[in-house]
Amino acid sequence: MAGPAETLDTVLDEHDAALAQAAQRCLMAALDHPHAAKIKLVADGEEMPAVELPPKVLRFMADLLGLMGQRQPVMLVPQKHELSTQEAAALLNVSRPFVVKQIEAGRLPARKVGRHRRVLFEDLMAYQQSLRRETEDALQALADEGQELDI
Repeated sequence: MAGPAETLDTVLDEHDAALAQAAQRCLMAALDHPHAAKIKLVADGEEMPAVELPPKVLRFMADLLGLMGQRQPVMLVPQKHELSTQEAAALLNVSRPFVVKQIEAGRLPARKVGRHRRVLFEDLMAYQQSLRRETEDALQALADEGQELDI
């Protein structure tokens, strides 16, 4: 792995996407047994040991395979991962100075490490959600005003 945040940025071709969908269906079928404490994965025709996984792990893998089968990009980020202001800006698709202004205004939580600011990934995602809500509310207000004015 290259770093704490991993991106599967290669788009799967049709064959690999179909394999991911088939694997997802197999995992979901295995998960249909609600009383299973563990599920064993066995390699077919090879001398490899079986792997036992808890159902929660398999559900996560099935969800991941489902996204891959739909050829959607996937990014795995540890829950407490910290980002630089540049990384945060790239994820929000805004400039780094904008992120710094949001931090200084108290709208985006961050901590200082020496002279650098670090933003928790989960705080950044919460901030992004609040921006989306504000945008949706503003659009709804404009739509309501347009209806009142018969526009």
